[in-house]
Formats: sequence, C-alpha cells, structure tokens
Amino acid sequence: VHMHEPENATEKAKNLVKIALAKAKMLEPLQKRSIAVNKSALVIGGGLSGMTSAIEMADQGFDVYLVEKEKKLGGNLKHIQYLLNGEKPQEELKRLVEEVNNRVKIHLFTEAKIISIEGSKGDFKTTISINGASKEFGHGVVIVATGAKEYEPKEYLYGHDERVLTQLELEQRLATNGDWLSTTKKQSPKTVVMIQCVGSRDEERPYGSRICCTESIKNALKIKASSPDTNIYILYRDVRTYGFRESYYTKTREQGVVFVRYDEDLKPKVSKNGQGLPVEVFDQTLGMPIEISADLVVLSTGIIPGNGNEAIAQFLKVPLDSNGFFLEAHMKLRPIDFATDGVFLCGLAHSAKAIEESIIQAQAASSRAATILSKDSIELEANISQVVDANCDGCAYCIEPCPFNAITLIEYMRTGAVKKVVEVNESACKGCGGCQATCPKQGIIVKGFKLDQIAAQVNAVLGI
Repeated sequence: VHMHEPENATEKAKNLVKIALAKAKMLEPLQKRSIAVNKSALVIGGGLSGMTSAIEMADQGFDVYLVEKEKKLGGNLKHIQYLLNGEKPQEELKRLVEEVNNRVKIHLFTEAKIISIEGSKGDFKTTISINGASKEFGHGVVIVATGAKEYEPKEYLYGHDERVLTQLELEQRLATNGDWLSTTKKQSPKTVVMIQCVGSRDEERPYGSRICCTESIKNALKIKASSPDTNIYILYRDVRTYGFRESYYTKTREQGVVFVRYDEDLKPKVSKNGQGLPVEVFDQTLGMPIEISADLVVLSTGIIPGNGNEAIAQFLKVPLDSNGFFLEAHMKLRPIDFATDGVFLCGLAHSAKAIEESIIQAQAASSRAATILSKDSIELEANISQVVDANCDGCAYCIEPCPFNAITLIEYMRTGAVKKVVEVNESACKGCGGCQATCPKQGIIVKGFKLDQIAAQVNAVLGI
C-alpha cells in the first residue's frame, strides 16, 4: 500500500518491529483447554425446515430435540396444497411427519415453549415448558427454524368483504373439490383481479417476499385449468419469477392472463357496489387510469417474521435484522451460521424463500452442525478474559458490556466475610476486551493483551 512512499514505508516497518519486540518481552504462556461435546442437537421449529434438519441430524446418528410451539408439525407447509410443477406438498408433509415420529433419535415436543437456553458451543442446556411442566436437556448445537407467517392485510377491503382473499386462502379453495367460489352468488367468477406486493416493499416492510409472484402465477394457472373463460388480471410492480419459474410466467401470459403494472405511488384502489368490486389502477402502458369490475380480488401478501423471534434471539445472543428476521454471520462466507458459535439458521426464520430453498438451507445447517457434533471435544481459544482475583472487588462494571454474556457475578465466603468477584465462562468468551476496557481496577484482563503490554507497544512507537 506504500509503493509510492518507500522511505516512509521503511520507517513504518521499523516501528512495527519495535512494537512486536516490546510486546514479545512481556509475553506469557497461553494454554488452551478443551471441553467435551454433547452429541445432540436442539432444533427450534417443526415446520419444513425444522423437520428436514431433525431428520438429517438423526440420520447421522445424533440425538435431536425437536421443539414445536404448535400442536401439529408442518408450519406453513400445512397451507400449501400444490406446486407449479405439479408436485403435491401435502404428500411430502405426511412423509416428513411419519419419519419424524418413527425415528428413535428424534425426541419430539409439541405445544412446547422455550423457557431458557444457556451455555455455549458443545455444551448448551435448554429448559422447555409443556402444559405447565418443565423439562431440561443438554445439547451441543442449536438449529433455529422458527419459520414466519403471512401478513394479514388491512387494506383493499380485506376482512370487510368475503370476495377479497389472500393467495393462500384462494389456494385452499382451489384445492377443495374445485369449489373455489365461496361468493354470495355461488357462481363462477368471471373476472379475478390479483394485487401484488401487499404488505411488502413499502416503508414499513421494504423487503420483497420472494414468492408472491410465483404464488399468483400458480393460482392463475390453476384457475385457467378449471375455468378457461375466467378473466384474470395481475396488478404488479415488478414480476420476479426467477430461475425456471420464468417459463410459467410465459405460459400464464400465453393463456390470456393480463399483467398491468402500477407505480408504488399510485397503488390500486378497491371499492364495492351492488354488482361487484371495482378496481381502479393507473396503467403505465396506456398512461391513464382504468377500472376493472372484479368478482374476486386476491391479495398477494408478504411474509413477516414470527412473534417469538425476539425471545429466541435473546436466549441465544444472536441478532435480528431491521425487519425482525434472524441475521446470519455473513451473507456469502457464512450464510448458515450465526456470529454465536454452535448456532445455525435455516428456512423462513432467515428470510422469505421457496420450498426447495428452505430444504437446501435446512440440509446445509445440519451439515454445519455435524462438524461440531462429530468431534469428541472442541478446543477453546487461549486469548480470552481472566479474572485477577486480587484486584477484582465485584463492582460488576464488566458484565453488561460483554456482548457474549460470558461474565457473571458470584459471591463466596473468605475469612468470615462475603467476597464478590466476577467469573468468566471460558467457553463463551471470545477475548474481545470489552471487559478489560471497562474495569477501573485491572480486575480482569485479556491474555496476550494486558494493559502493560499495550502500553509498552505504544511507548515503543513514541520512543519513550
């Protein structure tokens, strides 16, 4: 970086050597220690991703504690009746549930609530509550697969008129003996209008929900298959049928489905009269507003994070993004990991994604978790915090700044008096130095980065 300043670069190199020598004079032996690995896993969430992860882990010979808050397994997969390619997800769901129930390595807890999760990589301890009774078990890794849920619209007359549905509700009707009408007149709707980006890509939820365009195209094709004469309009901002789904988008247009693009600042308006549901939208192609008399209005709603994410995030000391989904350690380098070691992520808990993407991510999370459980022990870092008992008076200033919750306050008797000191969980500590920087009495230090070592390095540069 200093190719144009060779003289200054040489001086800098000399200073770096001085710094290294100053620290080397004060080096002390660093000793690593190891802890035994508890060869079992906790999977939080019994949806598609959670069940896939649990089965994968069990197939590798590890015990799995699968915790689901609902009475039945399945999560969002319970509401998906068919796929674009003709596959039947309910058959896959039935197979997964049977596999979970038949595997002796999987310990299933339904209608369960997580009370606490303590410990660190290789040695976690979790307490759950089932019908008021608590149960505790240990495990070496955690896989978070808590899922997400559909946004419940507050716009476009949803909840005020039975002819306004969500895509999931329409899918349920289309899959029920072909009776997808359920309108007051009980006759085949002649015109169906689908509105995209409801509850997503706005100020409150700026992210796209990834699957909305595919859902609308899937249901439009299903309607056309049973009722070719039905007019279908899809009001969209951008069509995002990525990958091989693009061919279905083309097929939909070939079957006469009309796509009308609208602007974010000119969203469609839905009203009702005695005849139908007039939908007004500004057509960008025509450059003028148009009105469509709809018999059925279908809303492509966004995906929002689950209600329990905050509690799980606090238990595991893992972050959420600005939208409330769990945040991975690195989008490209560590897409399945959290910054907290031993905790992994998959499915809709991470972000909106398709079924096949959730399955792949669940399998990846299981593979990453197995890299820990396959070991008998794991080696801990040597450059971690150490309490100087002679200096520590238990002021506890260092506890709150610790981002890994690795420091606790303890009390014990010494020479007839109560002595307060802090204690470091060596398996949780990462040696960040936040505690050392906060302590007013040098009662806690980071091995290899003591204050006198740092001071010696500074003095070497200053020539003191």
